Amino acid sequence: MSGMPKLKMGGLISELRLAWRFALREMRGGLKGFYIFIGCIALGVAAIGAVHSVASAIKGGLDSQGAILLGGDIRLELNQRQATEPELAFLREYGTVAEGASMRSMARLTDGSNQALVEAKSIDPSYYPLYGLLETQPTRETAELFGQQDGVYGAVAPDILLQRLGVSVGDEILLGRARFQIRSMLIAEPDAASEGFGFAPRLLISNEALVASGLNQPGAMIEFSYKIRLSDPSAAALAALSERATHEFASSGWSVRTRDNASPALRSNVDRFSQFLALVGLTSLVVGGVGVANAVRAYMDSKRPVIATFKSLGASGHLIFLIYITQVVLVSLIAIAIGLGIAAIAPPLLKSALQTFIPVPLETGIYPGALALAFTFGILVTLVFTILPLGRAREIPAASLFRSMGLNMAGRPRRSYFISAAVIALGLAVLAIYLSSDRRLGFIFVASTLLAFIVLRQVAHLIEWIARRAPHSRSTPLRLAVGNIHRPGALTPSVVLSLGLGLTLLVALGLIDANLRNQITSRLPQQAPNFFFVDIQSSEVDRFSRLVSENAPEGALMRVPMLRGRITALNGTQTADLPENVRANWVMRGDRGITYEPDIPENSVLTQGEWWPKDYSGEPLVSFVAEEAREIGLDIGDTITVNVLGREITARVASLREVKWESLGINFVMVFSPNSFAGAPHAWLATLSDDQATPQQEGRILNAVTRTFPTVTTVRVKDALDVVNDLIRQLAAAVRAAASVAIVASVLVLAGALAASNRARVHDAVVLKTIGATRHMLMRAYVLEYALIGAAASIFALLAGAVAAWFVLTQVMAMSFTLFWQVAAATLVFGLVLTVALGLAGTWRILGLKAAPILRGF
Repeated sequence: MSGMPKLKMGGLISELRLAWRFALREMRGGLKGFYIFIGCIALGVAAIGAVHSVASAIKGGLDSQGAILLGGDIRLELNQRQATEPELAFLREYGTVAEGASMRSMARLTDGSNQALVEAKSIDPSYYPLYGLLETQPTRETAELFGQQDGVYGAVAPDILLQRLGVSVGDEILLGRARFQIRSMLIAEPDAASEGFGFAPRLLISNEALVASGLNQPGAMIEFSYKIRLSDPSAAALAALSERATHEFASSGWSVRTRDNASPALRSNVDRFSQFLALVGLTSLVVGGVGVANAVRAYMDSKRPVIATFKSLGASGHLIFLIYITQVVLVSLIAIAIGLGIAAIAPPLLKSALQTFIPVPLETGIYPGALALAFTFGILVTLVFTILPLGRAREIPAASLFRSMGLNMAGRPRRSYFISAAVIALGLAVLAIYLSSDRRLGFIFVASTLLAFIVLRQVAHLIEWIARRAPHSRSTPLRLAVGNIHRPGALTPSVVLSLGLGLTLLVALGLIDANLRNQITSRLPQQAPNFFFVDIQSSEVDRFSRLVSENAPEGALMRVPMLRGRITALNGTQTADLPENVRANWVMRGDRGITYEPDIPENSVLTQGEWWPKDYSGEPLVSFVAEEAREIGLDIGDTITVNVLGREITARVASLREVKWESLGINFVMVFSPNSFAGAPHAWLATLSDDQATPQQEGRILNAVTRTFPTVTTVRVKDALDVVNDLIRQLAAAVRAAASVAIVASVLVLAGALAASNRARVHDAVVLKTIGATRHMLMRAYVLEYALIGAAASIFALLAGAVAAWFVLTQVMAMSFTLFWQVAAATLVFGLVLTVALGLAGTWRILGLKAAPILRGF
């Protein structure tokens, strides 16, 4: 008895060796029959590996260049106020401090004929940059670039701003109340990534020039930054400074970032977008899995005599399975190697293109983690989709295999094969969810994929059921087409599954893109204001209102006080001590615009609580946006602490409200009771809405405001929407490129499905030609068959894609949804053309075969 385990182990090893030898011997003839298999796996692996490799390259650049991208070892930011002397003294204990500021303002020509919105950034020429290199053309010393000469300050601007204003290096412009000379063109700004997304070109000036411009006024929307190059650059010293700044100076209200997290927003966006693209890549790999199953089926069909011979000579079903699973794994390794090779070279190939949009130096190289992940997904998908076809082949008796169409006969694999496939599929799902930065999104993807497979399978059964019960047609081609749809071994399940998944993804992405564009370019401008005016001083707000009314008598001017504040505590708990999911909410990150109002703002609807009386004078109260309140756990009666201008205000939540953000009107997450900021210096924000204003009238309004109030920042909404539209266009291009991978996978699957049924097609065509069918009749029958299946798959994809797009837009993005029929029609036509074209390409050769040799072969 004690020798039995050893005997079994020895028998297993012997069987594995025998399977290995037979597998290699059969593969000497090459990889014929596996080209579709290789294409499907290589494509999906390349997509997943490339996305993760590029994301790793971006994150590697963020990590290795953290101090350069941040502009220092640590960066502290304050809104609407500069650091006090005690705060500066504390910072200078640790090293060299470079002070700076940034704000939006209007740069204009000296004759007042043109102006442009700019992101003005002031720096200290003595220290900037603490890390990295400021690249300009021509190259000059920092003091020469920004120094004052005869009352004119120096400035550096990118080419896009020079083009907008129609100026060149050496020309002069106005900013606020100061005159500037463009001394050089800005080529590269080392700390650009840490500055965040900008709606306008950069204009670099000195801190002294910012003071001279008059833009630094009480309540102005200015962000002051303090970047430190540590005397002791160790991690311990950095952590000590960060800890002290956060706790000992908690009332300062500054945000703190270190070189380890130079651009959290960029890192977060890279994580989200790479996850989305990776899931699209995984979709293409799963779609390709259907092609893998078809390819294995076709290959096993071609090996029918060999399998029959093996079984007739006494080979066990287990040995048959081992032989062919070995071949499948070997071929999959070849495919995966091809995919990994493409993924490995993706970062250097995409480096220059990506850096046009992402101001981060990519750390090009080989990323084993990303490649290992792609390898794992490739192997798991291969096994999931090959175990059942191989298990089914094992169970067919030798006598059936010697008869024609043996593999198309009914037969089910053993339960062990179903269990194995289910376990591997579960592992694939768990891995996809676990590796997602957003587990909820990963779970939705897995559940949606499973649901799509189930529904598409049922759709295929429904099509076959309808075809079986279709009325008898007098048209022979139509009768043949309908019969081919539901006969044993029909293309219907494979075509519906592969084409349905690919086209569903294409429809969903197309509708999301179309709705976003429509929202921005068509619907928003109809209800959005023409202009936003920022940094209107309290002493000038009435005069400003009169000027706007004179130049736009038919327009509606809305103005509100505006401050900047940072949430520092909820219900007395400091933000640093809150749960991570609460801190991650966008409302909790950085400074927020806030205001006070006696009345409920326009475009807001009170959903809970009560608004304060107009003469209210009690404790500070705040109205919060309902959705964000739910996400961070706020309710009526809770308290929230906000740091404004270095002073902490604790207010009680009096009401919650819904806000129509899509109107682009003035609204805020937090609206306080008027008594909350009594005596606090602040500026005003205003909007001008005039549906009848022409571009020429808008230009006159812009010039009048800029000339009369040079410190007021004017933002034309159309220009801001153009910037956003360009960003969406770039993102949509990346998404469409990723979606095209899934479409290519669908094409490969269709080709594989045709290959899998090729033997049956040959047999049917020869028999029909023998009894009198013409090539023209058979061609019409095949065209009708492919068109009917393609139309059914396209209609399903249209419905499923529309539902998916509706869910994303209405439930995730909180936007309206419109079904664009041009997208629907294009999808339907694409599905029909693709199916018919590929179907005819695969069957054209069959129709030309001679009958006699084929009949002898059967």
